[in-house]
Amino acid sequence: MDVNDLQALLQAVRDGTLSVEDALHRLRALPYENLGFARIDTHRALRTGFPEVVFCQGKTPEQVLAILERLSSRHRKVLATRATPELAQIVAERFPRVRYHEAARILALGETEPGSGAPQDRYVLVVAAGTSDLPVAEEAAVTASEMGSRVERLYDVGVAGLHRLLSQSEVLFNAYVVVVVAGMEGALPSVVGGLVSRPVIAVPTSVGYGAHFGGLAPLLTMLNSCAAGVAVVNIDNGFGAGYLAHLINCG
Repeated sequence: MDVNDLQALLQAVRDGTLSVEDALHRLRALPYENLGFARIDTHRALRTGFPEVVFCQGKTPEQVLAILERLSSRHRKVLATRATPELAQIVAERFPRVRYHEAARILALGETEPGSGAPQDRYVLVVAAGTSDLPVAEEAAVTASEMGSRVERLYDVGVAGLHRLLSQSEVLFNAYVVVVVAGMEGALPSVVGGLVSRPVIAVPTSVGYGAHFGGLAPLLTMLNSCAAGVAVVNIDNGFGAGYLAHLINCG
């Protein structure tokens, strides 16, 4: 059940086409569907504004298909993250209209509810330090876009060549929220946080040499940022950053 379902239910009670008892019965139904291997949160869209998103990593194709089948029967838009090209091909056989964003590793079914997206005069800007960070950056960008935000991209503008970032000041300063993705030492979010007046969401990536410790070095750098207004998500969590950026962009 989502907000539209709840509004339709209340409207039916008001119109007299549904009894109060029947409405209570529907509302008392368990807010999840048990598939045995998964308990699908059918009320998440009602609580948070967006349906449960499927994390494909570690699931079998059959499990992913079953979850997508149930979610897509209830919701206008469904997303699945960390999907491999092989899984995408299997899903496309069942759902021919699925969109696969290969760089982001995201599957998208359906369309965003009309009027439910963010204002189009605002945009989320996704900034990536290097080309090696693009899988995580694209995960953030596609997540925010598929949820209904306008998204702009600014890639390969790391601190080793700071003039690349400064030459794009207009798109940077006009963003409503900025997602900054960086590996190595992870310095770019602090630089961006010192330039803009909007929230910055920092995303450390597992891109780097040995002392980088698989993303721990940039994570600690970002957590210790001297710039105010910088928040940090987990290593490689482009999805979480894109989701949060969309929520801020809608505010």
